[in-house]
Amino acid sequence: MPCRIEDYALIGDCETAALVSRNGSIDWLCWPAFDSDACFAALLGDRGHGRWLIEPRDEVRAVSRRYRGDSLILETRFETPAGIVELIDFMPPRGSASDVVRLVRGVSGRVAMRMDLIIRFGFGVEIPWVRRTEDRSALFAVCGPDMAVLHTPVETRGESMTTVAEFEVTAGDTIPFVLTYGPSHLPPPKAIDPEQALADTEAFWTDWSSRCSYRGDHRDLVMRSLITLKALTYAPTGGIVAAPTTSLPEKLGGRRNWDYRFCWLRDATFTLLALMNSGYTEEALAWHNWLLRAAAGAPAHMQIMYGIMGQRRLTEWQAEWLPGYEGSLPVRIGNAAHAQLQLDVYGELIDAFHQARMTKLRLQDGTWALECAVLDHLTDVWDQPDHGIWERRGDGRHYVFSKVMTWVAFDRAIKSAERFQLNAPLERWQRLRDTIHRDVCDKGYDAGVGSFVDSYGSQLLDASLLLLPAVGFLPCSDPRIRNTIAAIERHLIRDGLVMRHDPREAPSDEQQPIEGAFLACTLWLADAHVLAGDIAKAETLFQRVVDIANDVGLLAEEYDTQARRQTGNFPQALTHIALINTAQNLSGAKKAEHKPAKQRSEA
Repeated sequence: MPCRIEDYALIGDCETAALVSRNGSIDWLCWPAFDSDACFAALLGDRGHGRWLIEPRDEVRAVSRRYRGDSLILETRFETPAGIVELIDFMPPRGSASDVVRLVRGVSGRVAMRMDLIIRFGFGVEIPWVRRTEDRSALFAVCGPDMAVLHTPVETRGESMTTVAEFEVTAGDTIPFVLTYGPSHLPPPKAIDPEQALADTEAFWTDWSSRCSYRGDHRDLVMRSLITLKALTYAPTGGIVAAPTTSLPEKLGGRRNWDYRFCWLRDATFTLLALMNSGYTEEALAWHNWLLRAAAGAPAHMQIMYGIMGQRRLTEWQAEWLPGYEGSLPVRIGNAAHAQLQLDVYGELIDAFHQARMTKLRLQDGTWALECAVLDHLTDVWDQPDHGIWERRGDGRHYVFSKVMTWVAFDRAIKSAERFQLNAPLERWQRLRDTIHRDVCDKGYDAGVGSFVDSYGSQLLDASLLLLPAVGFLPCSDPRIRNTIAAIERHLIRDGLVMRHDPREAPSDEQQPIEGAFLACTLWLADAHVLAGDIAKAETLFQRVVDIANDVGLLAEEYDTQARRQTGNFPQALTHIALINTAQNLSGAKKAEHKPAKQRSEA
């Protein structure tokens, strides 16, 4: 059975990532890329679906772990009656092949250890053929197109379709294990020097982290979130996955289990601001260029999400042989929501490009032409029902946030055209911007409820409404915004955290099952309080989210306040992006006579 979600830590090489549990087991790894099949899938099943465990053979009295400085090198310390041993896990930045390096170091005494390596390609179902090299220096596991090669000085043996080993480590010893991926039709990848790989990996992350320009409060938290965001970036293209996992449930035992190993346009502007405000111009430009390539083509065919290389067909299917995380079924691979109409993504795209111009990011020549084509299409479809920011399945509705983001699209395009002297039909865009604004105010605000509502004709709330002041639709001083914030605080807060959906909607509705509190939404409420000038409230909300982070600073999508556990895919990019932005907003707001750090509405 897998560990609690918060008991995992992340390692990665900026092309894929693995989750390592507190007991020293790698229970999740998709190889060679984020969207590849998993070769370790115990996270969604049991050890028989693939894992790599290294741990003391006997009693463990205490376990502690940390990342080495501002890096993605994980250090787990096991204290036993016989002594102390340290397990160092990392993935070197991708060279000619992808490696997982595990170093077992003796700190004191003499500790008996064991290794249990179960490789199962194809999301836990395909058992490889395993053989040794003639000189016994390496172990090969081959299945179809995939190959993994294990290098270690420790003697291993096969046992019930598993590679196992027992060994001892004494103070001062270092015993390496290196597992390398390669295509099975090519020669085996060359062995690397694990100690040199450790030095190179530490140098890479130290250099990258030193570029962070943020010097405000909670810098350690911001830095860890930035490192996580970098780890979720597919380096060859600049695309950023929402999470490295699939089907970790939004509610334990529930059915809302989705594949998040793709790139969402929904996160575009938040991501750009988090990177730019932290000094990571190169990563921001790579993200912008990914957006431009992914969205290229007919605007009518623009999707809400794409693959890491811009793929558009993300066919959804179910891995029926996997029992799911703590029985949460189904396990989904791919995401059918890619075909939904979500009008908010048009606003995200145009806003991201505008913010890039405002921060003097050098944009490609075709950017403005793409924006104009998108706006021409949006002119025809802005008043259609869609599936909303939360990708609800079933019939479309006129979601308020979706309509607001179509307003954002025209508003930012107008501001870009005016400020940067770009050719545009300004009068037509201005008329349409005003029409959308009136439409939302007339149909999206319910005087009886005393709040903006989730969709036209509804009396229910939605946490995305917290973004209306952040995107500049109305100021926090507007009574309708104040009333909306107050209504959300009355109805959507549970145990101090914000739910994204209104719990007053019948839980029997398949589209609105009970789920955990949405951590990014809690931070959006904090941002709204920053804009309203209530810094104390904002800091309280921010601290509540910080307190949920695990011992190495990682956060999932949601938090189950009843079970007191993190839920949803992990670690979640949107949560960490929101944490970065809220920390920066709080820090900026607390400086005397200083505005909050680049809210989205500033243009």
